[in-house]
Amino acid sequence: MTRQTLRSLLSHKSFGRRSNHDLPASSSSLDVSMMEEKVARGEAIIVKWDPDASAYAKITSLFYESRSEAHRFLAEVSDLQRNMLAFVAAAGPARLAHPCLVRAQTLMQAAMRRLVKEFYQILAANRDLLDPESVSVRSACSSVSEEPDYDSWEYRSPEEEALAAGESISDVERAATIAMADLRAIADTMVSAGYSKECVTTYQTLRKCIVDEGLCRLGFERLSLAHVLKLDWAMLELKVRSWLGASRVALRTLFHGEHVLLDHVFAGSDTVREALFADIAGDAALHFLSFPVSVAKSKRSPEKLFRLLDLYDTIVELWPEIELVFSFESTAVVRAQALASRSKLAETARATLADFESAILRESSRLAVPGGGVHPMTCYTMNYISLLADYESSLAEIFANCPLQTPSPIPDFFLDTSQVPAVHPPASCPSSPGTTTSSYNSAVAEKLTWLVFALLCKLDGKTETYQDVGLSYLFLANNLQYIVSKVRSCQLLELLGEEWAARHAAKARQHASGYERVAWGGVATGVPKGEVSAGEAGEWIRAFIAALEAACATQAGWVVTDPGMREEVKEAVRGMVVPAFRGFYARWHAVIEDVAITPHASLDPAALGQKDQNATRGMTCSGPILHATPTSLSNVAGSTIPLPAKQARQTR
Repeated sequence: MTRQTLRSLLSHKSFGRRSNHDLPASSSSLDVSMMEEKVARGEAIIVKWDPDASAYAKITSLFYESRSEAHRFLAEVSDLQRNMLAFVAAAGPARLAHPCLVRAQTLMQAAMRRLVKEFYQILAANRDLLDPESVSVRSACSSVSEEPDYDSWEYRSPEEEALAAGESISDVERAATIAMADLRAIADTMVSAGYSKECVTTYQTLRKCIVDEGLCRLGFERLSLAHVLKLDWAMLELKVRSWLGASRVALRTLFHGEHVLLDHVFAGSDTVREALFADIAGDAALHFLSFPVSVAKSKRSPEKLFRLLDLYDTIVELWPEIELVFSFESTAVVRAQALASRSKLAETARATLADFESAILRESSRLAVPGGGVHPMTCYTMNYISLLADYESSLAEIFANCPLQTPSPIPDFFLDTSQVPAVHPPASCPSSPGTTTSSYNSAVAEKLTWLVFALLCKLDGKTETYQDVGLSYLFLANNLQYIVSKVRSCQLLELLGEEWAARHAAKARQHASGYERVAWGGVATGVPKGEVSAGEAGEWIRAFIAALEAACATQAGWVVTDPGMREEVKEAVRGMVVPAFRGFYARWHAVIEDVAITPHASLDPAALGQKDQNATRGMTCSGPILHATPTSLSNVAGSTIPLPAKQARQTR
């Protein structure tokens, strides 16, 4: 043994609980003969279990063979260490080369070899019992991370250890409790003796791979930024979903359980615990929490927004656990990575929402939807906005320091219940007045309202693709009614309010009334209200038949997509045509019956109403009130529009 090694004894400080054990009172109380006696007593058990001294000691576990002797071994090693310190302190550096001290140091090295072996064997043999999930669960139930109420140096039988841990614990929990107690006793002894490096290296070698394997079993794969950027969205979304599923288990179980076990085994040294936890879990946690940043740096597209918000919500939710588990100064980089990921996700979410808004404003397709049905843009946009409403709190936080802005103010009539525009033929999108309402409590609600307003402006402009004014009215009625139904079926109703929904439902009905007036008003007003001759009655009935057939032919493919509105429209049109005709028919039915009419049309008012019922019964969308050819809604505007986000959130 070198003089430098022995000199380190002079500055060595006790560790853990043994800091409370006093050194011998004075140098005179421990002379050379007494030191030799102490060395001889420790030598008996240390040499017996020296793995380099016998084949038996090499293949046998001390703690498995006899835990009582194992604790006596630890006690002798600790006693030998204290007496070595006292022996050197009694006479100073002059005794550093004393044969008795050299012999004691040789025994100490042999004891450390034994303890390293035992430490490794206990960790390896109890790997399943000491997995982070089990430790985390036991921690929640019994607070094993707290300092135990027993003396590490006092031998306890398995029954006593179990009693100390709780009378109701299972055999598995009992075995884990004993293993953790043994690990702590060995760690205390080795670190106190100045062999912390050997102890820490053994622990780190075994436990680091457990953390890495745990993340792998959770489905997390370490991917570089370059790799993530090359993935298409379908594959990247699978990776995101896997990360989301693994995140709570990783933070609340895997990393937390490892922290709890480390706190227990190395309870006597904050420095060792901090450095060791950073080595074991820091790198894995850093890679795990950097994955959201890679996703946020991938190419932006509207359908990615909801996964970005899911990632953001998860990090916000798990932030208390991140702060708690990675509270050491050495793991500050992990906390910083979590904050950086949250910040980058928020930045990309803001930009993606702006892209979506721009896409609405730039949409310029001139394709007319057949029959005036719901435009695909309406379906896609409202599905998207309804999903955005589910993230109101997240969006509010993301935009907390970056106020939501709209390209132009929202018109007062769109928000103010006192202003409802009169029905008029569809025109281009109305210009926004210079004043806006400030009555909305949520900036997010105002932003979503603006998106709906932008959509309605676009829809208003698309009426120009229809040559028939009645069909343009029907187009607006169908699309606005779809928007209202969507709002009422999701979280948007809480943001925009029932009053908003009712007001716009009334507007949709006004558009439907415009369709009824333009498409069927001419037929209804053709019925004479005054006195006519028999010849005039015959001429009139021929004109009525022609107008009726023309209306039916024109509207053969027109649709009313909402069932409730469809029934209202049918009743309204019947109310316009049938009553006006009934009085005229009562007086001139004889003349009417003599008029040559198309063989499939009966002009009896009752038959007229019955034909109406027959024509519209069972239709998924309404055609003309008479002689309509049913058109499937799914062939018009109800075609499947892929939702832009979570498959689990079905909003249709």
